[in-house]
Amino acid sequence: MFSDRLQAGMEVLRDTCGRRGVGPLLLIYLFVVKAAADCPKPQGTGNIVLTNEALLINNFPEGSVATLECANGYVKETGSGITTCVDGNWTEPDIICIKKDCGPPKPQPNMSFNTSGGTLFGDMITVFCDKGYQISGSSFKWCYATGWSGRAKCKIVTCDRPAEVANGRSSWDSQDVPTYGEIIHYHCNEGYTLVGKDSIVCGESGVYDSQPPECKGGRGILSGEDRAATTGVTSTTSFQDMRDGAVDVNKDIGYTSVIVSVICISIVVCILLFFLHKFLLKRKGSYDTREDLKPELLQFQNL
Repeated sequence: MFSDRLQAGMEVLRDTCGRRGVGPLLLIYLFVVKAAADCPKPQGTGNIVLTNEALLINNFPEGSVATLECANGYVKETGSGITTCVDGNWTEPDIICIKKDCGPPKPQPNMSFNTSGGTLFGDMITVFCDKGYQISGSSFKWCYATGWSGRAKCKIVTCDRPAEVANGRSSWDSQDVPTYGEIIHYHCNEGYTLVGKDSIVCGESGVYDSQPPECKGGRGILSGEDRAATTGVTSTTSFQDMRDGAVDVNKDIGYTSVIVSVICISIVVCILLFFLHKFLLKRKGSYDTREDLKPELLQFQNL
């Protein structure tokens, strides 16, 4: 050690006492011994670095102590981190450093994370939003020394204001835009018929699940195709009605003819019976022999 070397130097000085030129040699010897006893500035290795206090020291003589710590993003698992200058060399530090674990990210509404890639320093995770919500900000997070990086929020999906419908109205009367899952109902004015779905829903991608309906009917509302279809249906219906009407009229005429015939025959029969009865009465009076008066006449003659 340094004290032993100093003692040896003193012995040399006593042995050479009185000799000319010994003084300068002794000074050189002491300087060499002193320089050999100092340690160089300690250096960190990998995830171990000097503390800020140790970085400010320039000279490290024999027996000096320096402290090391874990690098940024690492935490101490065991050890003190102390190293000592011995015979111009630093002792091996006993500190063990491991990566910092950021742990699961802080929960947020309508948000989830894929942490299959790990949660240690330097790892990356993916951010997901629930159905009907979209990410505002970064869709990834990195585990840094200070924790998870990146800010993100899950905002609900919105749709455009519902379209207006001619000759009808919608149930949406708010100044805001519809959000995911909201339903807009449609109603037609009096005299018009709703064609299509009577409601639309704001979908998860910001698009309605169907187109708004139409309100048809009334004078001058039908399109050319509608008028053609209506005319065709009307013509077919009218022709069918005429056929059905003709059949019904023929049936009515047949029934009426039978009834009239029956009545006429009945009247003729009645007239014939009446005249026959008159005829028979007259004929009976012409051949009356007065047989019913004979007993009375005989009685009168006997008197």
